[in-house]
Amino acid sequence: MALIGYARVSTHEQTLASQLEALRKFGCTEVIEEHASGGDRDRPRLAKAIDRVKSGDTLVVVRIDRLARSLSHLLTLIEQLETKGAHFRSVEDPIDTASAQGKFTLQVLGAAAEFERALIRERTIAGLSAARAVGRTGGNPGLMRRDRATLTKLKLARQDAFLERLNRSSTDWVPHVRRLRPEMPWEDVVRVVNGPLPPNRHWTEARLKRAARAYVENGFLEPDVLSRARRSDADDRLPAIVAGIKGANPDITLQEICDRLTAMRERTPRGQSTWYPSSVSAILKRAEKLGLL
Repeated sequence: MALIGYARVSTHEQTLASQLEALRKFGCTEVIEEHASGGDRDRPRLAKAIDRVKSGDTLVVVRIDRLARSLSHLLTLIEQLETKGAHFRSVEDPIDTASAQGKFTLQVLGAAAEFERALIRERTIAGLSAARAVGRTGGNPGLMRRDRATLTKLKLARQDAFLERLNRSSTDWVPHVRRLRPEMPWEDVVRVVNGPLPPNRHWTEARLKRAARAYVENGFLEPDVLSRARRSDADDRLPAIVAGIKGANPDITLQEICDRLTAMRERTPRGQSTWYPSSVSAILKRAEKLGLL
């Protein structure tokens, strides 16, 4: 019945000190920190916090806007916690999802916060329209002039931000791409990568290719990983997948490989959906004969 804290600020220039102090005073035994925009749903440290919470535990934040910026995202996160049998508390808001009243208050406050942000957006748009009516335009002057130096600077900043996001998730996909490409098609590599990950951190084939291309361009991966997948016998596909799982974690058990293949929705050689250690053992022996391990 642990209290797991989550603290977030948008930039590295901002400090988490006040949130950390409030969460520890509240009794949190662990606090997960993150520097990311609240509007970004794909936050790796938030995903870790959700994974860390077990049945009976409570995820705690100082204010609900530290967790989510929209009501839909907020309710999605609460639903994930409830599915695990966990709860949510906000220190400064009267919210405790362990009670029916707390759930109702959560929805009311979330809706009010979303309405307030909508009003702010409307006022901002109205102000910009009024400024344009008297000849004033906002924005970066360099971008308005299509200045080459400004455009180059913006492009580099975007590339740096993209690489920073990739670096935070590199342990999820880089080892698999390095081991499995180009021997295995991207479609199967994606399934191996997604096997141990929660649904909110799954990769698409297009996104994984883009990430690999960025790492190749910056010298973090060999160019060969982008080559066309080599043709192989259809019977070699399962041994390649199982070898990829085993190679990424040599200590993994046969049952854990079964669970991984089931999560990947990979069918057995006989077309069944349920895997057994004996089947995995046979495929591993074939992988050894093929030189895949």
